[in-house]
Amino acid sequence: MDGANFSADTIWEGRIKAGENFNYYDNKSGRQYIAETTDLREIATARYDFLLSSNCLEHLANPIKGLAERKRVIKVDGGLVLVLLNKTSNFDRRRPITKFEHLLDDFISGMGKDDLTHPDEILALHDLPMDPPAGDLEHFRERSLKNFQNRTLHHHVFDIQLITQMLDYVGFEILDMTTTRTVSFALARKNSEDSPNAG
Repeated sequence: MDGANFSADTIWEGRIKAGENFNYYDNKSGRQYIAETTDLREIATARYDFLLSSNCLEHLANPIKGLAERKRVIKVDGGLVLVLLNKTSNFDRRRPITKFEHLLDDFISGMGKDDLTHPDEILALHDLPMDPPAGDLEHFRERSLKNFQNRTLHHHVFDIQLITQMLDYVGFEILDMTTTRTVSFALARKNSEDSPNAG
């Protein structure tokens, strides 16, 4: 089992190094990749039987591109487990669900990871008391404007319908969708090498 993170230094994991040092259970380890989740070029096409993407997609400016890249590295008939926050239980609770058309526009326009088109909405609607590490509004604003370095912003807000639309667009077969108080889970299967819409 391998792992990937966008940077060798993150607020979630601290300092990590690329190489054969991804410890996932007891004394078992795999490869740690340092790579953007929308550009996994170091990983061969159809490399994995399954991929777990947990609490990641909301941090992407271009989540459809991220899903297409996940699909590329999964084998035909391989699985994707997608975990996204349920907005009702976290600091996104006041924000509207993102429209699929918005995500599609971001995908078609090639929206980059340095996107800062959402901070006004986020700063206005973010429930700061539910996010103690964000600090006060001024600290949160400063951190948000440095999102390219820290990736703490939730660019988009998801629900089951939006998750379904994205997976359908990229060409995954959805096997199960479950929502709990805190998260939404999607289990999907890759049925072919080609993504009919997302390349």
